Amino acid sequence: MWERILVIVRKEFTQMLRHPRMRLTLFLPPLLQLIVFGYAVNMDIDNIRLGWMDGDRTPASRDLLDRFTGSDRFQVRALPESEDDVRRLLDSGEVQAVVRVLPGFAADLARGRRTQVQLLLDGANSNSATLISSYASQIVGGYAARAAIDQNRLRVMARVATSINNTQSPRLQARTRIWFNPDLKSSNYFVPGVMSNILLVVTVMLTAMAIVREKELGTMEQLLVTPIRPIELILGKIVPAAFVGIVDVLIITAAAILIFHIPFRGSPLLLGFCAVLFLLTSLGIGLFISTISSTQQQAVMSSFLFAAPTFMLSGFMFPIRNMPVAVQYFTYLNPLRYFLEIVRGIVLKGTGADVLWPQMLALLIYGVCIMTLAAVRFRRRLE
Repeated sequence: MWERILVIVRKEFTQMLRHPRMRLTLFLPPLLQLIVFGYAVNMDIDNIRLGWMDGDRTPASRDLLDRFTGSDRFQVRALPESEDDVRRLLDSGEVQAVVRVLPGFAADLARGRRTQVQLLLDGANSNSATLISSYASQIVGGYAARAAIDQNRLRVMARVATSINNTQSPRLQARTRIWFNPDLKSSNYFVPGVMSNILLVVTVMLTAMAIVREKELGTMEQLLVTPIRPIELILGKIVPAAFVGIVDVLIITAAAILIFHIPFRGSPLLLGFCAVLFLLTSLGIGLFISTISSTQQQAVMSSFLFAAPTFMLSGFMFPIRNMPVAVQYFTYLNPLRYFLEIVRGIVLKGTGADVLWPQMLALLIYGVCIMTLAAVRFRRRLE
């Protein structure tokens, strides 16, 4: 039995690695995908183009301006004088936000009155607007805290999503500590998820095409007249695809650590074990696609048709909690969701099996069910 399986495995490796172009196709695209997601897909916002509209023109307003220009995120590009100027700057995209200091800003601070700083945002990109608002709120909040310390008897409120109340009562100071990703780098969040997507796409496509190729070339009948049994043919076809997937994961992990300096806090052995659990699902899906496809072109299109919604509903880019409730329940049927949680937990948090066992159990159940169903259907198709 094992000799016959090894013959099929050797045959598959020979076909996959025979042409230099095919070798590049197997290992170069995953690396390029990592670079794209690591550098191009970046949710961090730096060098924010800011407009400053100072209606007070006092040392207090200039001090607030210094706080914005002294940060690494904001660059003052324009000094609008009127509402028309503000509208023109935002409409043309010359600035992404305008901070407007109202007249009487310093006087209100000195008298302990409520004072406001208005922030006008370009909301065409909701994610950018949210981050810019958060950054501006931090600066205004820091300025308000400083003013409250200097004027111990005043109550200072700075709007733009921040409010600090400080009277003669005891002060309460909040200190924030961010775990697992202190610098809030997008690459630390996206890159670990790339290996999940790559493992899915590569193994599904390779498994589906490896079997369909035999049908398309007319060699499937030749294999069936040999002593090879259907289960041996299945194992011989999926083992090379699993090997390529594991190698791609190793390449992606090494590149993530060396190029993007992604912290790897967990156990590599646990990650490898979970990858094997996920392979049961992805290989089973590829095997199932092979039973409904007659040509390699159909297999490729079916693989992409499956991978696109699976990728979008995995929580890779969009948090599952932000999705509609009906869609959230639907994501429980997505095995990529569980593997993505495992990868991020192991890589970023150093989480162990004592925490990740529900996701591991889900992958095992899905993998066994899908692989069994695909194998039974494939065997019936051959018979």
